[in-house]
Amino acid sequence: MTEQKPTVVLVHGAFAESASWNGVVARLQAEGGQTVAAGNQLRSLEGDAAYVRDVVAGVGGPVVLVGHSYGGMVITEASAQNDAVVGLVFVDAFAPEHGESALELSAKFPGSTLGDALAGYPVASGGNELYIRQDRFHQQFCADVPAEEAALMAATQRPVTEKALTDPLPTDAPGWRTTPSWFVISDQDRNIPVAAHRYFAERAGARTTREIEGGSHALSVSQPGPVAEVILEAVTAVSS
Repeated sequence: MTEQKPTVVLVHGAFAESASWNGVVARLQAEGGQTVAAGNQLRSLEGDAAYVRDVVAGVGGPVVLVGHSYGGMVITEASAQNDAVVGLVFVDAFAPEHGESALELSAKFPGSTLGDALAGYPVASGGNELYIRQDRFHQQFCADVPAEEAALMAATQRPVTEKALTDPLPTDAPGWRTTPSWFVISDQDRNIPVAAHRYFAERAGARTTREIEGGSHALSVSQPGPVAEVILEAVTAVSS
């Protein structure tokens, strides 16, 4: 626990960007919380986590790290043996063990339809970059948001490298092993099956697991209220 109220650092996942947290940020700010929505680079797991570690260090105080989707991979690595991180919140997010990759975990349980919705192209730095086809984005990523908003999200999505999705978790001390964690999950996630979310939460010994009935993968956009509530619960728990 910490005497100083933690700053909330939000880390988006693949096919999203930092503005995907806008509804959550507004609610956290209304409660007087300090919040930073980091721009996840989506290039490599180790590099993305190093960047988030820099963001955490720049805060200069205790942090509750929140990750969505692939962002869960990033916060798990960035929080490893990092005393500044006092809580973790996983929002429809991977919570990997050493050596596990996002691609591997997405297929651990049946139900993901993401593969059929993806397209890609080679990038100059090597390898391929992947994105969700705009004609499939609404149904695949955010079926519970209005079509107009889904179209904007599809156009502004940040593609992810194939490397980032296949990189195994480097650390042998995942942050969720020693840092208290909270999970917000949805039962209609078409990217990561809900069975996987339940598995991650149980394995991590989550303080709270809140399941949103009918929620899509894009919970931070479609259900910012419940997401913010769980984040605030985490902040209160580590501050008291």
